Amino acid sequence: MKVMILTGSNRKEATSTRLAEHAAHFISQHGEKVTVFDLYKRPLPFYSPDEIYTEHEHLNELKQEMLAADAVILVTPEYHGSVSGVLKNAIDHLGQAHFSGKVVLSASSAGGAVGISSLLQLQAIVRNLHGINTPDWISIGGLQRKRFEVGYDGYEGGQEIEDRIHLVLEAFLNLARKIDRSAGAIQ
Repeated sequence: MKVMILTGSNRKEATSTRLAEHAAHFISQHGEKVTVFDLYKRPLPFYSPDEIYTEHEHLNELKQEMLAADAVILVTPEYHGSVSGVLKNAIDHLGQAHFSGKVVLSASSAGGAVGISSLLQLQAIVRNLHGINTPDWISIGGLQRKRFEVGYDGYEGGQEIEDRIHLVLEAFLNLARKIDRSAGAIQ
């Protein structure tokens, strides 16, 4: 199974990107292929329905990698109670062909306690693109973000968020494997 992680920050050392890398490591340790598409390292043009972007290298890579994926994780920083503009722009370049029938996990990193608003918005977008939202999500905020900051030296409670993230990722992988097997049986 191939898992695509799309991380939507345009900050170099973003906690949301480090969360995505942590998820990628966990997924690869569980025997699955995983790709992290970092929008900071591979920026995209601003979406316009009037434009055709056949020559944009990063956009072509994103579309190909999303089509090849069996499951998707969307990771965003939460800015002002919403999804990052960078991630929304990337999703606007995609369509139902990239999400339909695929299990999608939403994750966020918020400056406050939790980033629920952005997760609700991501799940609404996924529904509109005919993806299959996981029942759980990952939201880190406040002290939980410390685990994913540069120079992390451990703090009390770090294992609790680690366990929660792993529990959600295991459930995501289990659901994605079931859906992937079911799709194969139908074809």
